[in-house]
Formats: sequence, structure tokens, C-alpha cells
Amino acid sequence: MTIVESDELRHRSTVQLFRDLTQQATTLAHQEIELVRLEFGENVERAKAEMAEKGKTAGIAVAVLIAAGVAALLALGALTATLILVLDDAMPTWTAALVVTAMWGVLAIPLALYGRRKIGEIGPPVPERTIEEVKEDVTWLKNQMS
Repeated sequence: MTIVESDELRHRSTVQLFRDLTQQATTLAHQEIELVRLEFGENVERAKAEMAEKGKTAGIAVAVLIAAGVAALLALGALTATLILVLDDAMPTWTAALVVTAMWGVLAIPLALYGRRKIGEIGPPVPERTIEEVKEDVTWLKNQMS
């Protein structure tokens, strides 16, 4: 519908004016709904990209940690054998092995507790930035509607 001159509006009936108003309101509502659909689609794509980025970073970190763990485990095995051989001069071999095992157990407890705390700091695997943007969009839309 185009903008009409005020003289043309004066010659129209109330029914025609109301019909035009209804048509324009319907068109506006359809356009607003289409805009919301488009913005929602953009937000979904942003969420996917954000989660892919987080997944890639997490995957690389896990692979590097696994490699470091394997290397550390091999070094720990060699160190354990060395410690048992050193203590073997002072005590029977089985006692030396038991002492070294207890030492590793005492060391493992605080490390496990620290690791568990750090895992808790990661947070949930959700697209936090996108969720905040959607909340802002909803708030803006509510303000526009009121």
C-alpha cells in the first residue's frame, strides 16, 4: 500500500479505511515474524559456530594432555624402578616396592583433588555468548511490543 493524499483519504469510507488498516497491520505482523525467524536462524548459526570452536579447542587440549600423560607415565615407570633399586640396598625388594607405591599414592591424592576442582571450573558446554544475545533480543522485542 502506498502513501495516499489526505484528499483521497477523506473520500474513502470508514470500511475502506478499516480494511486498509487491517491489511497493513497484517503485513507488518508478517514482516515482524519473518524478521524474528531470520534473527533466530542467525542465532542458531552463531551457536553452532561457537560450539564448534569450543569443541575444536577442547579436542586439541585433550589430545595434548593424553600425549603428555603417556610420556609422564613412561617416565614415572622408569623413576619407580630406579627408586626401588636405590632402596633395595637398605631393605628387602618387596619392602622397597611397597614404600615407593605408598609414596606415589600420597602424591596422587592432592593431584586428583586439584584436577577435579579445575574440571569444575570449566562450566557447562553451552554457547554462553549466543544465549546472552538471544536474551537481549527477547528483552528488546518485549520492550518494542509494550
